[in-house]
Amino acid sequence: MHDEGKKQLQPDSACPNLATTSERLKPRCSPYPLEPGQHNTMGDDIELTRIESNAAGPRDPESPRQNGTKMHEYGPSHHEESDSDEEDLVMDEGSRALLGARSPVGLQKDPIISAKLWPQIQSIVIESAPTLLFTTVGLLFTGELLDHVSRWRAMREVDQLIMIIPVILNLKGNLEMNLSARLGTAANVGELDDPPTRRSIIIGNLALLQVQATVVSFVAAGVSLVLGLVVPRIHPERETLVIPRRPLPHVPPSEGPRKSGFPTFVMVASTSMTAACLSSLLLGSFMCGLVVLCRRFGRDPDNIAPPIASCLGDLVTLILLGLVSSVLIMVLHTPIPFTLAILVVLSAISCGVFTRRNAHVAPLLTQGWAPLFGAMVISSGTGIVLDLFVSRYDGFALLAVVISGLPGAVGAIFASRLSTRLHAAALALAPPVTAGTPEPSPTLVMLTLLVVTLPVEVIFLSLLAGLGWLRLPLAFVALSVVFFCMAVTSSLLIARWLTNLLWKRNLDPDMYALPVHSALMDLIGQLLLVLCFEIVSLLGARVQQTKP
Repeated sequence: MHDEGKKQLQPDSACPNLATTSERLKPRCSPYPLEPGQHNTMGDDIELTRIESNAAGPRDPESPRQNGTKMHEYGPSHHEESDSDEEDLVMDEGSRALLGARSPVGLQKDPIISAKLWPQIQSIVIESAPTLLFTTVGLLFTGELLDHVSRWRAMREVDQLIMIIPVILNLKGNLEMNLSARLGTAANVGELDDPPTRRSIIIGNLALLQVQATVVSFVAAGVSLVLGLVVPRIHPERETLVIPRRPLPHVPPSEGPRKSGFPTFVMVASTSMTAACLSSLLLGSFMCGLVVLCRRFGRDPDNIAPPIASCLGDLVTLILLGLVSSVLIMVLHTPIPFTLAILVVLSAISCGVFTRRNAHVAPLLTQGWAPLFGAMVISSGTGIVLDLFVSRYDGFALLAVVISGLPGAVGAIFASRLSTRLHAAALALAPPVTAGTPEPSPTLVMLTLLVVTLPVEVIFLSLLAGLGWLRLPLAFVALSVVFFCMAVTSSLLIARWLTNLLWKRNLDPDMYALPVHSALMDLIGQLLLVLCFEIVSLLGARVQQTKP
Protein backbone atom coordinates (compact mmCIF):
# COMPACT_ATOMS: atom_id res chain seq x y z
CA MET A 1 0.00 0.00 0.00
CA HIS A 2 1.03 3.60 -0.39
CA ASP A 3 3.03 5.09 2.43
CA GLU A 4 1.06 8.29 2.32
CA GLY A 5 -2.02 6.38 3.57
CA LYS A 6 -0.30 6.07 6.92
CA LYS A 7 0.84 9.68 7.25
CA GLN A 8 -1.12 12.46 8.83
CA LEU A 9 -2.52 14.68 6.11
CA GLN A 10 -3.46 18.32 6.22
CA PRO A 11 -7.18 19.08 5.91
CA ASP A 12 -6.87 20.66 2.48
CA SER A 13 -4.96 17.73 1.03
CA ALA A 14 -6.97 15.01 2.70
CA CYS A 15 -10.28 15.93 1.18
CA PRO A 16 -10.01 19.11 -0.91
CA ASN A 17 -13.39 18.59 -2.49
CA LEU A 18 -15.29 18.55 0.78
CA ALA A 19 -13.37 21.59 1.94
CA THR A 20 -14.68 23.64 -0.99
CA THR A 21 -18.36 22.68 -1.01
CA SER A 22 -19.90 25.90 0.34
CA GLU A 23 -20.94 25.78 4.00
CA ARG A 24 -23.40 22.90 3.96
CA LEU A 25 -21.12 20.63 5.96
CA LYS A 26 -19.67 22.10 9.13
CA PRO A 27 -17.04 21.69 10.40
CA ARG A 28 -14.62 20.72 7.65
CA CYS A 29 -13.87 17.07 7.00
CA SER A 30 -11.53 14.93 9.02
CA PRO A 31 -7.85 15.31 8.10
CA TYR A 32 -7.62 11.51 7.64
CA PRO A 33 -8.99 9.70 4.57
CA LEU A 34 -11.79 7.31 5.39
CA GLU A 35 -11.15 3.65 4.62
CA PRO A 36 -12.91 0.35 5.30
CA GLY A 37 -13.02 -0.23 9.00
CA GLN A 38 -13.15 3.49 9.82
CA HIS A 39 -16.01 5.87 10.48
CA ASN A 40 -16.35 9.59 10.70
CA THR A 41 -15.75 10.49 14.33
CA MET A 42 -16.85 14.07 13.68
CA GLY A 43 -20.31 13.00 12.58
CA ASP A 44 -21.90 14.26 15.78
CA ASP A 45 -20.57 17.76 15.12
CA ILE A 46 -21.74 17.99 11.55
CA GLU A 47 -24.77 20.11 10.85
CA LEU A 48 -26.37 18.33 7.90
CA THR A 49 -28.65 20.80 6.15
CA ARG A 50 -28.78 19.38 2.67
CA ILE A 51 -26.97 16.64 0.74
CA GLU A 52 -27.76 16.05 -2.88
CA SER A 53 -28.56 12.58 -4.12
CA ASN A 54 -25.49 10.81 -5.45
CA ALA A 55 -26.76 7.51 -6.81
CA ALA A 56 -29.83 8.74 -8.66
CA GLY A 57 -27.77 9.80 -11.65
CA PRO A 58 -24.52 11.44 -12.77
CA ARG A 59 -23.27 14.45 -10.88
CA ASP A 60 -23.25 17.95 -12.24
CA PRO A 61 -20.08 18.34 -14.32
CA GLU A 62 -19.31 21.53 -12.40
CA SER A 63 -19.55 19.80 -9.03
CA PRO A 64 -16.46 20.47 -6.90
CA ARG A 65 -16.34 16.77 -6.01
CA GLN A 66 -15.06 16.06 -9.49
CA ASN A 67 -12.28 17.90 -11.32
CA GLY A 68 -10.25 14.71 -11.46
CA THR A 69 -9.90 14.43 -7.70
CA LYS A 70 -10.16 10.93 -6.34
CA MET A 71 -12.96 10.73 -3.78
CA HIS A 72 -11.34 7.85 -1.91
CA GLU A 73 -8.57 5.39 -2.47
CA TYR A 74 -9.74 2.77 -4.95
CA GLY A 75 -9.52 -0.22 -2.69
CA PRO A 76 -8.94 -0.29 1.05
CA SER A 77 -5.62 0.34 2.68
CA HIS A 78 -4.39 -2.26 5.11
CA HIS A 79 -3.62 -0.48 8.32
CA GLU A 80 -3.84 -1.06 12.01
CA GLU A 81 -7.33 -2.11 13.05
CA SER A 82 -9.42 0.12 15.24
CA ASP A 83 -10.42 -0.94 18.71
CA SER A 84 -13.30 -3.37 19.19
CA ASP A 85 -15.84 -0.65 19.98
CA GLU A 86 -15.00 1.18 16.79
CA GLU A 87 -15.28 -2.02 14.73
CA ASP A 88 -18.68 -2.78 16.22
CA LEU A 89 -19.80 0.72 15.28
CA VAL A 90 -18.55 0.21 11.73
CA MET A 91 -20.44 -3.09 11.54
CA ASP A 92 -23.57 -1.35 12.73
CA GLU A 93 -23.06 1.49 10.27
CA GLY A 94 -22.57 -1.04 7.49
CA SER A 95 -25.92 -2.61 8.27
CA ARG A 96 -27.64 0.76 8.45
CA ALA A 97 -25.95 2.00 5.29
CA LEU A 98 -27.06 -1.03 3.29
CA LEU A 99 -29.09 0.27 0.39
CA GLY A 100 -29.62 3.57 2.16
CA ALA A 101 -31.78 2.26 4.96
CA ARG A 102 -30.58 5.20 7.05
CA SER A 103 -28.21 8.08 6.82
CA PRO A 104 -24.55 7.05 7.22
CA VAL A 105 -24.16 9.41 10.15
CA GLY A 106 -27.49 8.42 11.66
CA LEU A 107 -28.91 11.97 11.76
CA GLN A 108 -31.91 11.42 9.53
CA LYS A 109 -35.13 9.83 10.63
CA ASP A 110 -35.97 6.54 8.93
CA PRO A 111 -39.11 7.18 6.82
CA ILE A 112 -39.50 3.58 5.59
CA ILE A 113 -42.55 2.87 7.72
CA SER A 114 -44.59 5.62 6.10
CA ALA A 115 -43.41 4.94 2.56
CA LYS A 116 -45.21 2.76 0.07
CA LEU A 117 -43.71 -0.62 -0.71
CA TRP A 118 -43.58 -0.67 -4.52
CA PRO A 119 -41.64 2.59 -5.03
CA GLN A 120 -38.92 1.23 -2.75
CA ILE A 121 -38.41 -2.05 -4.62
CA GLN A 122 -39.40 -1.00 -8.13
CA SER A 123 -35.86 -0.52 -9.42
CA ILE A 124 -34.69 -3.82 -7.91
CA VAL A 125 -37.48 -5.79 -9.59
CA ILE A 126 -37.22 -4.04 -12.96
CA GLU A 127 -33.44 -4.29 -13.15
CA SER A 128 -32.67 -7.65 -11.53
CA ALA A 129 -35.51 -9.87 -12.83
CA PRO A 130 -34.59 -9.71 -16.56
CA THR A 131 -30.91 -9.95 -15.66
CA LEU A 132 -31.39 -13.13 -13.64
CA LEU A 133 -33.56 -14.71 -16.35
CA PHE A 134 -30.95 -13.91 -19.00
CA THR A 135 -28.21 -15.28 -16.76
CA THR A 136 -30.03 -18.56 -16.14
CA VAL A 137 -30.74 -19.18 -19.83
CA GLY A 138 -27.16 -18.23 -20.64
CA LEU A 139 -25.78 -20.72 -18.13
CA LEU A 140 -27.99 -23.44 -19.60
CA PHE A 141 -26.71 -22.91 -23.12
CA THR A 142 -23.15 -22.59 -21.85
CA GLY A 143 -23.52 -26.15 -20.60
CA GLU A 144 -24.76 -27.21 -24.02
CA LEU A 145 -21.82 -25.46 -25.69
CA LEU A 146 -19.47 -27.22 -23.30
CA ASP A 147 -20.92 -30.56 -24.32
CA HIS A 148 -20.19 -29.82 -27.99
CA VAL A 149 -16.73 -28.29 -27.45
CA SER A 150 -15.63 -31.38 -25.52
CA ARG A 151 -15.97 -33.38 -28.76
CA TRP A 152 -13.71 -31.16 -30.87
CA ARG A 153 -10.41 -32.56 -32.15
CA ALA A 154 -8.18 -30.64 -29.74
CA MET A 155 -10.23 -31.74 -26.73
CA ARG A 156 -10.18 -35.37 -27.87
CA GLU A 157 -6.44 -35.47 -28.47
CA VAL A 158 -5.23 -33.43 -25.47
CA ASP A 159 -6.94 -34.46 -22.25
CA GLN A 160 -5.52 -31.52 -20.31
CA LEU A 161 -7.60 -29.12 -22.40
CA ILE A 162 -10.88 -30.64 -21.27
CA MET A 163 -9.62 -30.79 -17.70
CA ILE A 164 -8.67 -27.12 -17.71
CA ILE A 165 -12.17 -25.93 -18.58
CA PRO A 166 -13.83 -26.08 -15.12
CA VAL A 167 -10.79 -24.51 -13.43
CA ILE A 168 -10.35 -21.64 -15.86
CA LEU A 169 -14.08 -20.91 -16.05
CA ASN A 170 -14.22 -20.65 -12.26
CA LEU A 171 -11.20 -18.36 -12.01
CA LYS A 172 -12.12 -16.16 -14.98
CA GLY A 173 -15.75 -15.79 -13.92
CA ASN A 174 -14.64 -14.51 -10.52
CA LEU A 175 -12.34 -11.96 -12.13
CA GLU A 176 -15.17 -10.50 -14.18
CA MET A 177 -17.52 -10.41 -11.18
CA ASN A 178 -14.90 -8.57 -9.14
CA LEU A 179 -14.49 -6.08 -11.97
CA SER A 180 -18.22 -5.43 -12.16
CA ALA A 181 -18.42 -4.97 -8.38
CA ARG A 182 -15.54 -2.47 -8.35
CA LEU A 183 -16.95 -0.47 -11.23
CA GLY A 184 -20.44 -0.54 -9.71
CA THR A 185 -19.08 0.95 -6.51
CA ALA A 186 -17.07 3.56 -8.41
CA ALA A 187 -20.15 4.54 -10.42
CA ASN A 188 -22.46 4.82 -7.43
CA VAL A 189 -20.07 6.97 -5.39
CA GLY A 190 -19.56 9.33 -8.34
CA GLU A 191 -16.02 8.44 -9.38
CA LEU A 192 -17.04 7.72 -12.98
CA ASP A 193 -18.79 11.06 -13.48
CA ASP A 194 -15.59 12.97 -14.24
CA PRO A 195 -14.30 11.98 -17.73
CA PRO A 196 -10.55 12.01 -16.94
CA THR A 197 -11.06 10.04 -13.73
CA ARG A 198 -13.42 7.61 -15.49
CA ARG A 199 -10.90 7.03 -18.25
CA SER A 200 -8.10 6.39 -15.78
CA ILE A 201 -10.17 3.97 -13.68
CA ILE A 202 -11.45 2.00 -16.67
CA ILE A 203 -8.09 1.68 -18.43
CA GLY A 204 -6.40 0.79 -15.16
CA ASN A 205 -8.95 -1.91 -14.41
CA LEU A 206 -8.62 -3.39 -17.90
CA ALA A 207 -4.83 -3.54 -17.49
CA LEU A 208 -5.23 -5.12 -14.06
CA LEU A 209 -7.63 -7.66 -15.55
CA GLN A 210 -5.01 -8.70 -18.12
CA VAL A 211 -2.48 -9.37 -15.37
CA GLN A 212 -4.97 -11.36 -13.33
CA ALA A 213 -6.16 -13.36 -16.35
CA THR A 214 -2.62 -14.32 -17.31
CA VAL A 215 -1.77 -15.51 -13.80
CA VAL A 216 -4.95 -17.51 -13.19
CA SER A 217 -4.87 -19.13 -16.65
CA PHE A 218 -1.28 -20.26 -16.12
CA VAL A 219 -2.26 -21.69 -12.74
CA ALA A 220 -5.17 -23.46 -14.43
CA ALA A 221 -2.75 -24.97 -16.95
CA GLY A 222 -0.60 -26.25 -14.10
CA VAL A 223 -3.62 -27.79 -12.41
CA SER A 224 -4.61 -29.50 -15.65
CA LEU A 225 -1.09 -30.91 -15.95
CA VAL A 226 -1.37 -32.47 -12.49
CA LEU A 227 -4.83 -33.82 -13.27
CA GLY A 228 -3.53 -35.30 -16.49
CA LEU A 229 -0.99 -37.30 -14.51
CA VAL A 230 -3.41 -38.65 -11.90
CA VAL A 231 -6.66 -39.14 -13.84
CA PRO A 232 -6.74 -42.60 -15.47
CA ARG A 233 -7.01 -42.84 -19.23
CA ILE A 234 -10.35 -44.01 -20.66
CA HIS A 235 -9.94 -46.70 -23.33
CA PRO A 236 -12.57 -47.83 -25.84
CA GLU A 237 -12.61 -51.38 -24.48
CA ARG A 238 -13.65 -49.99 -21.07
CA GLU A 239 -16.23 -47.60 -22.51
CA THR A 240 -19.16 -49.68 -21.31
CA LEU A 241 -18.07 -48.98 -17.74
CA VAL A 242 -18.35 -45.23 -18.14
CA ILE A 243 -21.43 -44.87 -20.34
CA PRO A 244 -23.70 -44.13 -17.35
CA ARG A 245 -21.34 -41.40 -16.21
CA ARG A 246 -22.00 -38.20 -18.18
CA PRO A 247 -20.39 -35.31 -16.34
CA LEU A 248 -19.89 -32.07 -18.21
CA PRO A 249 -17.16 -31.91 -19.29
CA HIS A 250 -15.94 -35.49 -19.50
CA VAL A 251 -12.59 -36.90 -20.58
CA PRO A 252 -13.31 -38.21 -24.09
CA PRO A 253 -12.26 -41.77 -24.90
CA SER A 254 -9.46 -42.15 -27.38
CA GLU A 255 -7.59 -45.06 -28.94
CA GLY A 256 -4.24 -43.33 -29.09
CA PRO A 257 -1.78 -42.82 -26.25
CA ARG A 258 -2.23 -39.81 -24.00
CA LYS A 259 -0.32 -36.81 -25.28
CA SER A 260 1.96 -35.39 -22.62
CA GLY A 261 5.32 -33.75 -22.24
CA PHE A 262 6.67 -30.24 -22.56
CA PRO A 263 5.14 -29.44 -26.00
CA THR A 264 1.70 -30.44 -24.76
CA PHE A 265 2.00 -28.36 -21.59
CA VAL A 266 3.18 -25.34 -23.59
CA MET A 267 0.25 -25.75 -25.96
CA VAL A 268 -2.23 -26.00 -23.06
CA ALA A 269 -0.70 -23.02 -21.24
CA SER A 270 -0.59 -20.95 -24.42
CA THR A 271 -4.21 -21.82 -25.20
CA SER A 272 -5.48 -20.97 -21.73
CA MET A 273 -3.53 -17.70 -21.41
CA THR A 274 -4.44 -16.49 -24.89
CA ALA A 275 -8.12 -17.33 -24.49
CA ALA A 276 -8.25 -15.79 -21.00
CA CYS A 277 -6.57 -12.55 -22.07
CA LEU A 278 -8.75 -12.16 -25.17
CA SER A 279 -11.83 -12.88 -23.07
CA SER A 280 -10.76 -10.31 -20.49
CA LEU A 281 -10.21 -7.70 -23.17
CA LEU A 282 -13.58 -8.28 -24.85
CA LEU A 283 -15.72 -8.90 -21.79
CA GLY A 284 -13.91 -6.33 -19.64
CA SER A 285 -14.56 -3.64 -22.24
CA PHE A 286 -18.19 -4.70 -22.46
CA MET A 287 -18.65 -4.59 -18.69
CA CYS A 288 -17.05 -1.15 -18.47
CA GLY A 289 -19.40 0.13 -21.15
CA LEU A 290 -22.38 -1.49 -19.44
CA VAL A 291 -21.61 0.15 -16.09
CA VAL A 292 -21.13 3.56 -17.70
CA LEU A 293 -24.44 3.22 -19.57
CA CYS A 294 -26.23 2.17 -16.38
CA ARG A 295 -24.89 5.25 -14.65
CA ARG A 296 -25.86 7.51 -17.52
CA PHE A 297 -29.43 6.22 -17.68
CA GLY A 298 -29.93 6.26 -13.92
CA ARG A 299 -29.82 2.48 -13.42
CA ASP A 300 -27.97 0.77 -10.59
CA PRO A 301 -25.14 -1.34 -12.07
CA ASP A 302 -25.06 -3.44 -8.90
CA ASN A 303 -28.43 -4.93 -9.95
CA ILE A 304 -27.28 -5.76 -13.46
CA ALA A 305 -23.53 -6.19 -13.88
CA PRO A 306 -22.41 -9.07 -11.57
CA PRO A 307 -24.73 -11.82 -12.93
CA ILE A 308 -24.09 -10.82 -16.54
CA ALA A 309 -20.33 -10.80 -15.92
CA SER A 310 -20.46 -14.33 -14.53
CA CYS A 311 -22.64 -15.69 -17.33
CA LEU A 312 -20.90 -14.04 -20.28
CA GLY A 313 -17.50 -14.76 -18.76
CA ASP A 314 -18.12 -18.50 -18.98
CA LEU A 315 -19.60 -18.29 -22.47
CA VAL A 316 -16.95 -16.05 -24.05
CA THR A 317 -14.03 -17.85 -22.41
CA LEU A 318 -15.33 -21.25 -23.49
CA ILE A 319 -15.77 -20.16 -27.10
CA LEU A 320 -12.29 -18.62 -27.26
CA LEU A 321 -10.74 -21.65 -25.56
CA GLY A 322 -12.24 -23.93 -28.19
CA LEU A 323 -11.19 -21.72 -31.10
CA VAL A 324 -7.61 -21.11 -29.94
CA SER A 325 -7.05 -24.79 -29.12
CA SER A 326 -8.36 -25.81 -32.55
CA VAL A 327 -5.73 -23.59 -34.18
CA LEU A 328 -2.81 -24.52 -31.92
CA ILE A 329 -3.43 -28.27 -32.14
CA MET A 330 -2.41 -28.06 -35.81
CA VAL A 331 0.97 -26.54 -34.87
CA LEU A 332 1.54 -28.52 -31.68
CA HIS A 333 5.16 -29.49 -32.42
CA THR A 334 6.25 -26.10 -33.75
CA PRO A 335 7.62 -23.03 -31.91
CA ILE A 336 4.34 -21.18 -32.45
CA PRO A 337 2.62 -22.14 -29.14
CA PHE A 338 5.74 -21.25 -27.14
CA THR A 339 6.16 -17.95 -28.99
CA LEU A 340 2.53 -17.08 -28.38
CA ALA A 341 2.88 -17.85 -24.68
CA ILE A 342 5.95 -15.59 -24.42
CA LEU A 343 4.07 -12.75 -26.13
CA VAL A 344 1.16 -13.10 -23.71
CA VAL A 345 3.53 -13.03 -20.73
CA LEU A 346 5.31 -9.93 -22.05
CA SER A 347 1.95 -8.25 -22.57
CA ALA A 348 0.95 -9.08 -19.00
CA ILE A 349 4.22 -7.64 -17.67
CA SER A 350 3.67 -4.39 -19.55
CA CYS A 351 0.11 -4.22 -18.22
CA GLY A 352 1.45 -4.83 -14.73
CA VAL A 353 3.89 -1.92 -15.07
CA PHE A 354 1.08 0.31 -16.31
CA THR A 355 -1.14 -0.78 -13.43
CA ARG A 356 1.57 0.07 -10.90
CA ARG A 357 1.63 3.62 -12.24
CA ASN A 358 -2.14 4.05 -12.03
CA ALA A 359 -3.02 5.45 -8.60
CA HIS A 360 -6.60 4.17 -8.81
CA VAL A 361 -5.76 0.48 -9.19
CA ALA A 362 -2.14 0.08 -8.09
CA PRO A 363 -3.09 -1.20 -4.60
CA LEU A 364 -5.28 -3.88 -6.18
CA LEU A 365 -2.34 -5.74 -7.74
CA THR A 366 -1.64 -7.50 -4.45
CA GLN A 367 -5.25 -7.90 -3.31
CA GLY A 368 -7.84 -10.58 -3.96
CA TRP A 369 -5.58 -13.51 -4.86
CA ALA A 370 -6.35 -15.63 -1.81
CA PRO A 371 -10.13 -15.78 -2.40
CA LEU A 372 -9.58 -16.59 -6.08
CA PHE A 373 -7.53 -19.70 -5.37
CA GLY A 374 -9.54 -20.53 -2.26
CA ALA A 375 -12.64 -20.54 -4.44
CA MET A 376 -10.85 -22.89 -6.83
CA VAL A 377 -10.25 -25.35 -3.98
CA ILE A 378 -13.91 -25.16 -2.90
CA SER A 379 -15.00 -25.66 -6.51
CA SER A 380 -12.89 -28.80 -6.65
CA GLY A 381 -15.10 -30.21 -3.90
CA THR A 382 -18.14 -29.15 -5.90
CA GLY A 383 -16.75 -30.99 -8.89
CA ILE A 384 -16.45 -34.14 -6.81
CA VAL A 385 -20.12 -33.83 -5.81
CA LEU A 386 -21.12 -33.32 -9.44
CA ASP A 387 -19.03 -36.27 -10.59
CA LEU A 388 -20.50 -38.58 -7.95
CA PHE A 389 -24.15 -37.80 -8.54
CA VAL A 390 -24.37 -36.74 -12.19
CA SER A 391 -24.50 -40.40 -13.23
CA ARG A 392 -26.82 -41.50 -10.43
CA TYR A 393 -29.63 -39.04 -11.14
CA ASP A 394 -31.04 -38.18 -14.55
CA GLY A 395 -30.93 -34.47 -15.26
CA PHE A 396 -28.66 -33.62 -12.33
CA ALA A 397 -26.23 -31.57 -14.44
CA LEU A 398 -29.04 -29.57 -16.04
CA LEU A 399 -30.78 -28.83 -12.75
CA ALA A 400 -27.50 -27.97 -11.02
CA VAL A 401 -27.31 -24.90 -13.26
CA VAL A 402 -30.31 -23.23 -11.65
CA ILE A 403 -30.06 -24.63 -8.11
CA SER A 404 -26.50 -23.31 -7.70
CA GLY A 405 -26.01 -20.69 -10.41
CA LEU A 406 -29.13 -18.61 -9.81
CA PRO A 407 -28.77 -18.29 -6.00
CA GLY A 408 -25.13 -17.37 -6.55
CA ALA A 409 -26.15 -14.61 -8.96
CA VAL A 410 -28.72 -13.25 -6.49
CA GLY A 411 -26.15 -13.21 -3.71
CA ALA A 412 -23.69 -11.42 -5.99
CA ILE A 413 -26.24 -8.65 -6.55
CA PHE A 414 -26.87 -8.31 -2.82
CA ALA A 415 -23.16 -8.34 -1.89
CA SER A 416 -22.35 -5.77 -4.56
CA ARG A 417 -25.11 -3.45 -3.36
CA LEU A 418 -23.98 -3.81 0.24
CA SER A 419 -20.35 -3.10 -0.64
CA THR A 420 -21.38 0.04 -2.52
CA ARG A 421 -23.33 1.36 0.46
CA LEU A 422 -20.47 0.61 2.83
CA HIS A 423 -18.12 2.67 0.66
CA ALA A 424 -20.72 5.43 0.46
CA ALA A 425 -21.12 5.40 4.24
CA ALA A 426 -17.35 5.72 4.67
CA LEU A 427 -17.48 8.78 2.41
CA ALA A 428 -20.42 10.21 4.40
CA LEU A 429 -22.58 10.27 1.29
CA ALA A 430 -26.33 10.41 1.82
CA PRO A 431 -28.49 7.63 0.36
CA PRO A 432 -30.56 8.64 -2.66
CA VAL A 433 -34.13 9.71 -2.02
CA THR A 434 -36.36 9.98 -5.07
CA ALA A 435 -39.67 11.84 -4.77
CA GLY A 436 -39.61 11.40 -1.01
CA THR A 437 -39.25 7.60 -1.24
CA PRO A 438 -36.33 6.14 0.72
CA GLU A 439 -34.26 3.17 -0.28
CA PRO A 440 -35.51 -0.19 1.07
CA SER A 441 -34.20 -1.81 4.21
CA PRO A 442 -31.82 -4.78 3.98
CA THR A 443 -34.52 -7.24 4.98
CA LEU A 444 -36.89 -5.87 2.36
CA VAL A 445 -34.20 -6.16 -0.31
CA MET A 446 -33.53 -9.78 0.65
CA LEU A 447 -37.24 -10.63 0.49
CA THR A 448 -37.58 -8.84 -2.84
CA LEU A 449 -34.69 -10.74 -4.41
CA LEU A 450 -36.09 -14.02 -3.07
CA VAL A 451 -39.50 -13.34 -4.60
CA VAL A 452 -37.95 -12.20 -7.89
CA THR A 453 -36.06 -15.46 -8.31
CA LEU A 454 -39.08 -17.73 -7.86
CA PRO A 455 -40.63 -16.97 -11.29
CA VAL A 456 -37.19 -17.46 -12.86
CA GLU A 457 -36.98 -20.92 -11.26
CA VAL A 458 -40.46 -21.83 -12.52
CA ILE A 459 -39.67 -20.55 -16.02
CA PHE A 460 -36.46 -22.59 -16.07
CA LEU A 461 -38.20 -25.82 -15.05
CA SER A 462 -40.95 -25.13 -17.60
CA LEU A 463 -38.31 -24.57 -20.27
CA LEU A 464 -36.65 -27.92 -19.55
CA ALA A 465 -40.00 -29.69 -19.68
CA GLY A 466 -41.18 -27.76 -22.75
CA LEU A 467 -38.04 -28.56 -24.72
CA GLY A 468 -38.49 -32.22 -23.81
CA TRP A 469 -35.19 -32.43 -21.97
CA LEU A 470 -36.63 -33.58 -18.63
CA ARG A 471 -39.79 -35.21 -17.34
CA LEU A 472 -40.38 -33.74 -13.92
CA PRO A 473 -42.86 -35.36 -11.51
CA LEU A 474 -45.01 -32.99 -9.48
CA ALA A 475 -43.38 -34.07 -6.21
CA PHE A 476 -39.96 -33.13 -7.55
CA VAL A 477 -41.16 -29.73 -8.79
CA ALA A 478 -42.65 -28.90 -5.39
CA LEU A 479 -39.58 -30.03 -3.45
CA SER A 480 -37.16 -28.36 -5.85
CA VAL A 481 -38.90 -25.02 -5.32
CA VAL A 482 -38.61 -25.47 -1.54
CA PHE A 483 -34.91 -26.34 -1.72
CA PHE A 484 -34.36 -23.54 -4.21
CA CYS A 485 -35.80 -21.05 -1.71
CA MET A 486 -33.46 -22.48 0.91
CA ALA A 487 -30.50 -22.01 -1.44
CA VAL A 488 -31.45 -18.39 -2.22
CA THR A 489 -31.96 -17.60 1.46
CA SER A 490 -28.59 -19.12 2.31
CA SER A 491 -26.98 -17.12 -0.49
CA LEU A 492 -28.39 -13.81 0.75
CA LEU A 493 -27.47 -14.47 4.37
CA ILE A 494 -23.94 -15.56 3.47
CA ALA A 495 -23.52 -12.50 1.23
CA ARG A 496 -24.54 -10.13 4.01
CA TRP A 497 -22.44 -11.83 6.68
CA LEU A 498 -19.36 -12.20 4.46
CA THR A 499 -19.45 -8.62 3.19
CA ASN A 500 -19.76 -7.12 6.66
CA LEU A 501 -17.05 -9.42 7.99
CA LEU A 502 -14.59 -8.44 5.27
CA TRP A 503 -15.34 -4.76 5.74
CA LYS A 504 -14.79 -5.05 9.48
CA ARG A 505 -11.38 -6.63 8.81
CA ASN A 506 -10.37 -3.80 6.45
CA LEU A 507 -10.72 -5.96 3.32
CA ASP A 508 -12.55 -4.58 0.30
CA PRO A 509 -15.65 -6.76 -0.36
CA ASP A 510 -15.41 -5.86 -4.05
CA MET A 511 -12.15 -7.82 -4.18
CA TYR A 512 -12.74 -10.59 -1.67
CA ALA A 513 -16.44 -11.41 -1.27
CA LEU A 514 -17.75 -12.65 -4.62
CA PRO A 515 -15.26 -15.49 -5.36
CA VAL A 516 -15.76 -17.13 -1.97
CA HIS A 517 -19.52 -16.56 -2.07
CA SER A 518 -19.84 -18.01 -5.56
CA ALA A 519 -17.85 -21.14 -4.70
CA LEU A 520 -19.79 -21.72 -1.48
CA MET A 521 -23.12 -21.40 -3.27
CA ASP A 522 -22.06 -23.88 -5.95
CA LEU A 523 -21.30 -26.40 -3.22
CA ILE A 524 -24.38 -25.67 -1.08
CA GLY A 525 -26.70 -25.63 -4.09
CA GLN A 526 -25.56 -29.00 -5.37
CA LEU A 527 -25.75 -30.58 -1.92
CA LEU A 528 -29.34 -29.34 -1.61
CA LEU A 529 -30.10 -30.75 -5.06
CA VAL A 530 -28.73 -34.14 -3.98
CA LEU A 531 -30.99 -34.03 -0.92
CA CYS A 532 -33.96 -33.16 -3.14
CA PHE A 533 -33.28 -36.15 -5.42
CA GLU A 534 -32.91 -38.47 -2.43
CA ILE A 535 -36.24 -37.41 -0.92
CA VAL A 536 -38.03 -37.74 -4.25
CA SER A 537 -36.55 -41.22 -4.69
CA LEU A 538 -37.83 -42.24 -1.27
CA LEU A 539 -41.29 -41.02 -2.31
CA GLY A 540 -41.17 -43.34 -5.32
CA ALA A 541 -40.91 -40.63 -8.00
CA ARG A 542 -38.13 -40.25 -10.53
CA VAL A 543 -36.83 -37.56 -12.84
CA GLN A 544 -36.32 -38.82 -16.40
CA GLN A 545 -33.91 -37.18 -18.80
CA THR A 546 -35.18 -37.46 -22.37
CA LYS A 547 -32.59 -35.19 -23.95
CA PRO A 548 -30.11 -37.28 -26.01
